[in-house]
Amino acid sequence: MLVFTIVFDFDIPALIRTVGLLGVVIMVFTESGLLVGFFLPGDSLLFTAGFLASQGLFNIHLLALLVFIAAVAGDSVGYAFGFRVGPRLFNKEESLLFNKDNITRTQEFYKKHGGKTIVLARFTPIVRTFAPIIAGVGKMHYPTFLAYNIIGAAIWALGITYTGYFLGSKIPNVDKYLLPIVILIVISSVAPAIYHILKDPKQRKHLREMLVKKR
Repeated sequence: MLVFTIVFDFDIPALIRTVGLLGVVIMVFTESGLLVGFFLPGDSLLFTAGFLASQGLFNIHLLALLVFIAAVAGDSVGYAFGFRVGPRLFNKEESLLFNKDNITRTQEFYKKHGGKTIVLARFTPIVRTFAPIIAGVGKMHYPTFLAYNIIGAAIWALGITYTGYFLGSKIPNVDKYLLPIVILIVISSVAPAIYHILKDPKQRKHLREMLVKKR
């Protein structure tokens, strides 16, 4: 998966040092609400940025505040995109995600589970990029979306960033364990999504058909 490619092919601490605080904020915003950002390593990015803040690279409170704002703003942009443009994406009958049947299911699902979905999606790579867009497509009540958007961003952006800072501050030589921790974060993030996809017979069938077509 692309998420694993990011982790193994790039030195995330070096990437963060290169792009700086503004770069981290832009990546969080992009992954939270723009389709082009679905491959970015949000969880590991936040944790590593928090860790580097404990080593003096950033002011932790400024970092946490800015990534929180970026996460909320990103999801809001994603919602607006889905609300205004999203339905046009659901025209491909054979698309795994963007198909017409999903519009009705999306509307009903967000009416019943919308708030919980917005919060939990924050912790799942790729899903956190598409969740606000699909909420917009499903025309979820915006004030409700915004409230859960803020809650989810607070738990995700502040929680992971401060966790990285806390571990970096309290555990001696924690930098030796940074890569294993990041890998564990990625695995724990993508595992639920993979499980639910493989559990659904229709999704398994669709995946098999897509793989066969590519051969």
